[in-house]
Amino acid sequence: MGGKRRLEPIANTNKRSSLLEVFLVSSQLGLTSFGGPIAHLGYFHNAYIRKRNWMDEKSYADLVALCQFLPGPASSQVGIGIGTIRAGLLGGVVAWLGFTLPSIILLLLFSLLIKGFDISSAGWIHGLKIVAVAIVAQAVLSMGKKLASTKATASIALLAVVVTLLWHAVYSQIVLIILAGLAGMYLFKTVKSEAMTALQVSVSRSFAICCIIVYVFLLFALPLISRLWHTPLVSLFDSFYRVGSLVFGGGHVILPLLEREVVPPGWVSKGVFLAGYGATQAVPGPLFTFGSYLGAMSNGFSGAIVGTLAIFLPAYLLIIGALPFWNTLRSNVRIQGALVGINAAVVGILLAALYNPLWVSAILNPLDFALAIILFGLLVFWHLPPWVIVLLGAIGGELLTLISGWT
Repeated sequence: MGGKRRLEPIANTNKRSSLLEVFLVSSQLGLTSFGGPIAHLGYFHNAYIRKRNWMDEKSYADLVALCQFLPGPASSQVGIGIGTIRAGLLGGVVAWLGFTLPSIILLLLFSLLIKGFDISSAGWIHGLKIVAVAIVAQAVLSMGKKLASTKATASIALLAVVVTLLWHAVYSQIVLIILAGLAGMYLFKTVKSEAMTALQVSVSRSFAICCIIVYVFLLFALPLISRLWHTPLVSLFDSFYRVGSLVFGGGHVILPLLEREVVPPGWVSKGVFLAGYGATQAVPGPLFTFGSYLGAMSNGFSGAIVGTLAIFLPAYLLIIGALPFWNTLRSNVRIQGALVGINAAVVGILLAALYNPLWVSAILNPLDFALAIILFGLLVFWHLPPWVIVLLGAIGGELLTLISGWT
């Protein structure tokens, strides 16, 4: 009644974990979790729930639902949430660090390779751009089936494509997401009522509110600070924090937002941008570490640190800020409807990114298209892991270069 679902509290029987234990488990996941955010959630379920029973199945599902609702990297936020529940606020930080650090190190090494050998025009770099086309196309197909499969949601997605391609303002996508959420609140009111388990969270509501205040303050204050102190690192922190604050729908959606922040100002070239995005698919861990690579390419090691902290900080503030209130929020039918509308718009934003910058920069001739189709088929129908697709794409890019040289 009243647009809410019934919550059933459960006893919190979980034992506390040490920070070292949380770090070791999350580091193992950071070294082995290939395949993007949805695959990460499967790895988490196996490591945290099945093997160690750190929380019950329903509580894990509830936590995943919360992180899908929030902007930011869902898998990273789930890890932060589990770490926080198991070992307190520092546990969330440690869980994030363990899961993220392997990917950061690998991408920093890749950035050094590009800088040291000037390989931005190499054939295998072009192959990585084509890999990005195939992987984003797979993400659009998968997300579209789940999130934009009705007339209403498909219409929202298609409108989002048009708006994203034609309106290039800095805040265009957040305005689009807000409008889609408002539309969803009124279009999608039919939600089945079922009992849900109340998450047991040790974070106080007062601290959670402080996190939300910091999140909002930084979102609006950083652009002003960046104008007053116009230095490369301050501008980088402002741009990447804003991106980390506005991304709905998983790591792939970060592509169009980051592209608009770093390519037009000339921080990195479009070729270097797309090559890094392709390389990000080959490493385990969260796709948001793409920000570490871009920070390194634009401002060296200090840029990598600033870019990493800035792009992940909103995710931490939001998950800590939302956990104590999630039991109330998720029971509201209008919030559920807003999420449906937002997810549909995310599909449209991602489809627009598939065209620009990916397609227009990577698919330059029929041979490029043929390689993209092959890679797409291996992903979708043969279910090869992304790191294999990246390797095949790099090899294919070199072969295309050789063929072009012969003809």
